[in-house]
Amino acid sequence: MKVFVNKRIPAIGIKLLEEAGLEITIPENNNLSYEEWLEYCRNTDAVLNVGANKFDKYFFEQCPNVKAVALYSVGFDHVNIKEADQRNIPIGNTPDVLSRATSDVAFLLMQSVARRASFNFQKVKEGNWGDFDPLHALGQELYGKTIGILGLGRIGFEMAEKCRKAFGMKVIYHNRHQNIEAEKELNAVYVSFEELVKQSDVLSVHANFTPEQKGFFNRSVFEKMKTNAIFINTARGGFHNQTDLYDALVSEKIWGAGLDVTNPEPMSQEDPILGLSNVCVLPHIGSATIEARNGMARVAAENIIAFSKGEKMPHCVNPEVYKD
Repeated sequence: MKVFVNKRIPAIGIKLLEEAGLEITIPENNNLSYEEWLEYCRNTDAVLNVGANKFDKYFFEQCPNVKAVALYSVGFDHVNIKEADQRNIPIGNTPDVLSRATSDVAFLLMQSVARRASFNFQKVKEGNWGDFDPLHALGQELYGKTIGILGLGRIGFEMAEKCRKAFGMKVIYHNRHQNIEAEKELNAVYVSFEELVKQSDVLSVHANFTPEQKGFFNRSVFEKMKTNAIFINTARGGFHNQTDLYDALVSEKIWGAGLDVTNPEPMSQEDPILGLSNVCVLPHIGSATIEARNGMARVAAENIIAFSKGEKMPHCVNPEVYKD
């Protein structure tokens, strides 16, 4: 079976594919154009895809030989699942292995924003320490405050647990369904979205993104948040309207924001939000640890290998394709 891997991935994943006797193609160019990527896909049986290439109706029509897709990611919002289902094409993802790493970044952003770390680091680099000023660029403490989680799944649970253990924070959350385990282990309280917005001192987004949620956090939502609130997004940039977020920050509707994902992404270096002292932005590095990236390579390879053996992918986002 032919497998196309569109970018270099950790060696553990390639080794597993090779040991399974699969024919692997990895282009020398790590940044293919869309047409180049599409041409490789046309000549393969399975795709192990790194990045946000779209698997939409056009893709599936252009690449009828593709019988399986393994994503090097947890998110699958760039895949038209309905089109994949109609063609009985399983789509694999990589859950669990990056939950800790991604929640670590959310936790890092929360603290960085609370203490204006990026702003103060820039002052050091510029040699602009200045005289001691008891009122200049003060941060805020997080002890005993309320962390609100939108999407209390694996990553959200890790984030909530860190906040509770480190700062004694109260945990509230909003999901499509209640998370009984989290309620027992974290004393988490299920609330409506409206109450999540109103009660959270820190609101951290960890939900799966769908097109219907584009700009979910907009002007009207930010205006309902606490004036001391910190907004954290490590899920998908599409969740927030970045212009509205900037306006909410400069008008002091909310206190600060930490982003590992932006809207658009990548964002312009001229974006005015980068000039604010109460903002920390990272270039989508949630899974950027050796451990997480190795785990993602292993799981993606395991999904491909299972398919090659006629078995169900161990992590399949559309398991309906396996039903008789």
